[in-house]
Amino acid sequence: MDINDLRAATTVISFVIFIGIMVWAFSRRNKEDFEAASKLPLDQD
Repeated sequence: MDINDLRAATTVISFVIFIGIMVWAFSRRNKEDFEAASKLPLDQD
């Protein structure tokens, strides 16, 4: 195993983590939480 194999593995792992974050961010289950969080800066009590 040389440095190029390590670089390729790091790239693949990073891509899988990125896809996981995208799936989590755009899941319907989190939509309500993100909608509420997006309105927080505009709330003036």
